[in-house]
Amino acid sequence: MTTIPDTAPQSADFWFDPACPWAWMTSRWMLEVEQVRTVKTTWHVMSLAVLNEERDQDRSNQWAPVRVLIAAEQAHGNEVLLPLYTALGRRIHNERRGLSREVIVEALDEVGLPASLIEAADTDRYDDVLRKSHKAGIDLVGMDVGTPVISVNGMAFFGPVVTPAPKGDAAGKLWDGVLLVAGTEGFFEIKRTRDKDPIFD
Repeated sequence: MTTIPDTAPQSADFWFDPACPWAWMTSRWMLEVEQVRTVKTTWHVMSLAVLNEERDQDRSNQWAPVRVLIAAEQAHGNEVLLPLYTALGRRIHNERRGLSREVIVEALDEVGLPASLIEAADTDRYDDVLRKSHKAGIDLVGMDVGTPVISVNGMAFFGPVVTPAPKGDAAGKLWDGVLLVAGTEGFFEIKRTRDKDPIFD
């Protein structure tokens, strides 16, 4: 029996930290899903620096990009998050240039945002808003996960963690499967050891 994907419009919320290569892969998959399923994604910032600040891990270099993203959203609206994330992610991950100020300034320029937004990287002025955005996502799934977090149809989950990002019909099939398992009462986890690094386009 063939399952026909639900064609009713769906709204998804996606929380990301631009520093995470796996979230980057999932975000590119999510854009493919939007092409083959009737889903519209709203993008939100979460922070690995916030998530891990109570742990013995140095995440000091991860504050700058999320602070700038929040500052950009505050000044120019939520719609700037995806293009800015895309400009950042391509440089950070595909080009393997890391989290430098130069990368952030270039990304701001690419999407037509003021270079002055880089000033947010060096201040905690936006940290309360950042923490609120982070908490909104993490509260849906608990503290045992990282980024990304996706919420849709009243359910939320971490992941999927996948490489390379599926495209076309394969992206839609994965979406259908993820919704199926995530929507199963009492379902919590499927996992296996990662034996590949992220494969970027």
